[in-house]
This record gives sequence, structure tokens and C-alpha cells, in this order.
Amino acid sequence: MTFSTLTFLIAIYCVLFAQHTKAQSLDWSTKDIVFKSEGINLAGTILQPKRAHAAIVLIHGSGQEKRMMEFASYLAQNGIAVFTYDKRGVGKSEGTYAGPEVGTNNIDSANLHLLAKDAQAAVKVFHQQLGKTNIPVGLLGFSQAGWIIPLATNQNPLVDFFVLYSGAVIPAREQLRFQFFTNGKKDFWDKHTEADARQHVANDPDRYQFTNTDPMTSLKTITTPGLWLFGSKDIQIPVGLSIEHINALKAQGKPFEYCLFPLLDHNTSLSASREPSDIVLNWIKSQRKKKS
Repeated sequence: MTFSTLTFLIAIYCVLFAQHTKAQSLDWSTKDIVFKSEGINLAGTILQPKRAHAAIVLIHGSGQEKRMMEFASYLAQNGIAVFTYDKRGVGKSEGTYAGPEVGTNNIDSANLHLLAKDAQAAVKVFHQQLGKTNIPVGLLGFSQAGWIIPLATNQNPLVDFFVLYSGAVIPAREQLRFQFFTNGKKDFWDKHTEADARQHVANDPDRYQFTNTDPMTSLKTITTPGLWLFGSKDIQIPVGLSIEHINALKAQGKPFEYCLFPLLDHNTSLSASREPSDIVLNWIKSQRKKKS
């Protein structure tokens, strides 16, 4: 063995040892699992803290998203057990991704209901993996999950709560009208009013024909606690209309809450501010008190 080879092997060993030491020092364990949903295999990872206050299944947005390990690790570090999986047709999960992200296939009711069934299957297998426990198990999702989570939660006794980052509380068709009106312009709210946005959402012609999904249909029958987080500068979903609908549901006695951050946009979960994350963590942990 040459000196250069020995040096290389020692360097590799040091890297592996450092990684092993880091893994051993973590306060949670990981386990990769495969589960079935609607005839295909989906692959994911469970992160289990030594002492969990609650458990979460992460639900994707509209993109071709694999399991969300960075966000899951953040939750696990703060005492939340997490199950995160590759979306169907992505990563190690079988099936077909219904793309493109903006269009008929992705936002059609058939695809949203299918993704909701995937979420329900994930919750079921997560319960099985957790075993007998009194911690609450919920769903946490982003953007498009605003339609998926209400479908997955409706009449599902396995879901104790849900959290939505920038999830629209309006029909999918109206959300697309808003998105086409804003056209990705970051300065949109500097040049338009809430009244402008509402007029276009109500009256603009539809560019695509697809089967619509209205989350209010499910939310009207759900008794599960829910929390939404919105950014006032969002140009992907009409926040004002969504909050109006949540307030209408709250007036009917629904256990729903929301937080509005004036300086944030659609990516509330990626904000440099810790405030959204702190609010979510505290709210999730408070669900244990309600269950016990």
C-alpha cells in the first residue's frame, strides 16, 4: 500500500467516523420504510426523537418533491416525531408524478384526491410504526397541501390536527386565476389592491378546464384543530380571501386558527425569521395537552 493510498484511506475513515459520531449524538433515530397506497409502493423515512411531544406526517407542495429531510430534522430536533416520504413518481416512490406544476393534471381533483389517499396511507403506517402512544398525530403541509390535507383529514379519526403553510382556502380554479393575474411579479402588491385581486379571481376566464376542488367542502365538516400560516406579500394564493373563509368557519365554531406575517410571501416556512417556526412548534406541542 502506497503512502498516498494510506493517507486517502485515513482521510475517508476520519470523515466516516465524524459522520458516525454526529449521528450517534443526535437525539433522534431514523428508519426508512416502504408502504403501499393505491396499488403502488411509496418510500419514506421516520425520524423518532427519544421523547416525542407529537407526531407529524409531512405533505408536499405541487413540485416533484422527495422526502423533506431538512425540515423533518428540524422538527425532530424539537421533539416532534416525523414521517416524510417521496411523492408518488419521485425519488424512490413508484407511480407517476402528475405534472406540470401549473396545469390540468397537477391541480385536477383526481390527482388531489389521489395524493390525499397517499397522505392517509402514510398516517396509517405511521400510527403502526409509533405503536401504542398518547401523543397526537397530525399533518403538516405546504402550498398545494391546502387542498390535499382537508381531503385527507375529513372523517379520518387518525388525524388529530393539521398545519398548513400558505395553503389556499379557496377553490383550485380561483387560485389559478389569481396566480395568472399576479404572473410571478414580486412587486405585484405595490401596484395592485386587494379589490383588484378579488375582481380578477371572481371574473377572469379560466385558461384550463379541469375538475375543481373546493377545500371548504371538507373544512365545513372537519372538527380537527387546524393552523394556517400566511404571508401578506404572497403572489401564489389570495391570502385575503383565504382568511375571510377561515374566519367564516371560525364563526361556525370550527377550531381553526391562522397567523398573518406582513413582511413574508408564499415561502413562510423558508423565512429567515424564526417566528413562524416557533409558532408552529408551540402550537403542535399544545395539541398534546388537548389530547391527554
